Amino acid sequence: MASKKSKIASSSSSSSSSSCNWAELPPELISSILIRLSTVDILKAQMVCRSWRRVSKDPSMWRIIELELISEDMCRRAIDLSDGGLIEIFIGVKNLGEAILAYMADRSSLLRSLTLSCRSCYSFFPEEIFLEAVVKFPLLEYLHVPSFIFSRESLRVVGKSCPNLKTLKLHHPPSSRVADDSIAIIIADSMPGLRHLDLCGHPLSNMGLKAILDGCPHLECLDLRKCFHIDLSGNLEKRCLERIKYLRRPNDYPPETEEESYLLDILSDSGLLDPPSD
Repeated sequence: MASKKSKIASSSSSSSSSSCNWAELPPELISSILIRLSTVDILKAQMVCRSWRRVSKDPSMWRIIELELISEDMCRRAIDLSDGGLIEIFIGVKNLGEAILAYMADRSSLLRSLTLSCRSCYSFFPEEIFLEAVVKFPLLEYLHVPSFIFSRESLRVVGKSCPNLKTLKLHHPPSSRVADDSIAIIIADSMPGLRHLDLCGHPLSNMGLKAILDGCPHLECLDLRKCFHIDLSGNLEKRCLERIKYLRRPNDYPPETEEESYLLDILSDSGLLDPPSD
């Protein structure tokens, strides 16, 4: 997911003339400044002056929003300001994920990218809330959610409701339980357009991996870290290397931080980690 990381500088000034200069910036320059800021900082920018408030209310400022360290009222305000044009959202608001997801679903039919952090849903995130929301996102291309909110039925609904889905990131806590290919088979049967699949920690076996390779012919990036029921050797390894541009193997060292993982995703999506051509 593309992310706006800039933080707004303090709007306070030591003199009224300095404040006046900020107010007299042309709208296109104000817009260029605001578009680089985080969601919460754009909301704060509305208090700088009238001209900044006017520009910040333009729906184009709210195509991409990140909901972190922010109150529920501010979350709703950001969604409302998008005026139905929201394309990408990251929900990392502790204990507010359920309410915000339901609120957004009725107002964001153009959504293409949805990320739910573990902090926003925990293990108590009601599956029915997710199901009611995802059917309202027919244009969704990118989905990154914790696996604990996903049942088999959830995956089937995603596959049926989101035919444009290209990226699915479904991390699972690693376990020593027996192999289970049910999730892999549903993905293979219902998501033929996938290009990037992240199943880190899932208990799929070689059979599930073969089903994914058969059912997802456009797959380019595949993350199998900590999928310890998979044995990548022989013909299966050869098939993966022929088909997949960027492959993370079960025993590959995992990134230590979310930022490191995010950087790897950018590099793989950009092609910078592609194996060199002969």
